[in-house]
Amino acid sequence: RNRDRQIGAGEPVLKRYERIAFDKALLAPLGARASRPHELSAVQSPASHTSHPQEPSATSPLGARASRPLEPSAVQSPASHTPHPQEPSATSPLKARMSRPYELSPAGPRTAPPAGTQPPAAFICPGHPLLDAVLDLTLERGRGLLQRGTVLVDERDPGLDTRVLFTLEHAIRDAGPRPDGEGRTISRRMLYVEIDAAGSTRRLHHAPYLDYRPLAEDEPAAADVLARPECAWITRELEETARREAIAHVVPEHVTEVRDRRMAWIDKTRAAVKERLTKEIAYWDHRANQLELREQAGKAGARLNSGEARRRADDLQERLAQRMAGLDGEARISALPPAVIGGLVVVPVGLIAAMTGGPAAAPRVTDTQASAARARALVMDAERRLGFEPVDREPEKLGYDVESRVPGTGKLRFIEVKGRVAGADSITVTKNEILTALNKPEDFILAIVVFPDEGEPWVRYVREPFEREPDFGAVSVNYKLDELLARGEAPG
Repeated sequence: RNRDRQIGAGEPVLKRYERIAFDKALLAPLGARASRPHELSAVQSPASHTSHPQEPSATSPLGARASRPLEPSAVQSPASHTPHPQEPSATSPLKARMSRPYELSPAGPRTAPPAGTQPPAAFICPGHPLLDAVLDLTLERGRGLLQRGTVLVDERDPGLDTRVLFTLEHAIRDAGPRPDGEGRTISRRMLYVEIDAAGSTRRLHHAPYLDYRPLAEDEPAAADVLARPECAWITRELEETARREAIAHVVPEHVTEVRDRRMAWIDKTRAAVKERLTKEIAYWDHRANQLELREQAGKAGARLNSGEARRRADDLQERLAQRMAGLDGEARISALPPAVIGGLVVVPVGLIAAMTGGPAAAPRVTDTQASAARARALVMDAERRLGFEPVDREPEKLGYDVESRVPGTGKLRFIEVKGRVAGADSITVTKNEILTALNKPEDFILAIVVFPDEGEPWVRYVREPFEREPDFGAVSVNYKLDELLARGEAPG
C-alpha cells in the first residue's frame, strides 16, 4: 500500500507494509534464523539424493567425499576442496584471501536465544516502520469511530452546560524534491478546539480527552444525553467554526514553530554542503591545471589526465547547484488546511446528576477558581523573586498551570499549582498532569500552596512527585497531602 505518512526530511520510510501478526505462534523467537531453501538442500541426507549419470561413483575418491554427509568442519576446511588447475595455488596471496573459513547456517527448527543474553531492542519513534504500520492499521479500523464521535463526562465540572471538543489534523509540507512531484510532509500535528454553548472557542493541548471519562452503565445513554435541551445548540455548523478557529490561531503558531526550526537546520546544512563541495571543486580545478602543465611538458600521467580532473570539477559544480536548489525547495514551507477528523460532546457531571436524580456534585471549597487563582499568583510571585519569568497557562489545559522561563537559557520550568486549606488530607491530580510530569521529570514541579486558618499562606515545591502513570481507565488520582508535603522544599 502506498502511504503518505512521512516524518522528517528523508524519503518515505516504507512504501508498502504487510499486516502485523501479534499471535505468538506466528512470531519467530528472538535470535532465530529462518531456514533457507539452499541450506535445506545442502544438508539433506545422501539417501534422498538421486545420482546423475555423469556424477562420480561412490567408489571413486571424489565420489567418496561426495557421499559423506556435509558437515560444518568439512566446509570450513580448505583441504576438503579440490583445486582447479587454473585456480591460484594455496601459497598465493589471492588464495589466502579466498580460503577464509565460513560457517554453515544450520537448518531445522528455530532455537531460542542463549540464556542470559539481552534481547534486541528498538527505539520506537515517529518514522519507525513498526509504529507507522500500527498507526495505519489503527486508523484504518477506527477512523469511522472518530468521525461518529462519542459522549464523555467531565467530573470536574458541576454545571449543566455542555461543550463540544473537535479533533483536527494539520500538516505542513515543503517543496523538496520527490519522485512523485508532491510536496514532502515535514510536520503533522493533532489540534484540539473546544466550543461551548455561548459560541466561544478555546484551544486545548496534549490530548484533553484524557481528563474525561466515558458514560457508566448506570448513567443515561448517549442518545438520551444528546436529546436534552442543553445539547440543542449542537449542530453541524460547529465543525466549520472549529476549522476557522484553527486556521486563525492554531495553524499560524504551528507554521511559525516549524519554519523557525526548519530554517535553522537548512542554513546549517547549506553552509556545510557549500564549504565541503567548494573545497572539492577547488581541489580538482587545481589538480586539472597541474596535469595540464605536465601534459604540455610531455609528462602525461597514465592513470589521470587533465580532462578527467576537469570533468570531476564540473560534476561537483553541478552537484552543488542541485543541492542548493533542493535546499531552496525545502525552505519553501506551505501549510495545508486543517481537516476535522473527529469530535465528541463533553457533558458535565452536574448534568448527569440532574438526569439521574442523584445529588449534585458540589465543588470543593479548596478547588474553587478563586482559591486556584490566588495559589497561582503566589507561586508566580515566588518565581519572580527567584529571577524567573512566569506565565499563567492554566486556561490552555497543558498539563501544568505556570510556565516559568529561565532568563538567558530559554529553559522552561513547568509548574502545576495546587491550593489547599490547612487540614486537607488529599490532592487530586488529573491523568494529563501526571503524564506531563513523567514526560518532563527534570523540569516539572508540583507547587502546593497551603492556606492556614490564621497567618500567611506558604508554598512548597515537590520535584518528581509521581512514580508511575495512572491506569488506562483512570481520569484522576488522589495523593496524600502529608506525604507530598514531607517531600517538599522551599521554592528554588
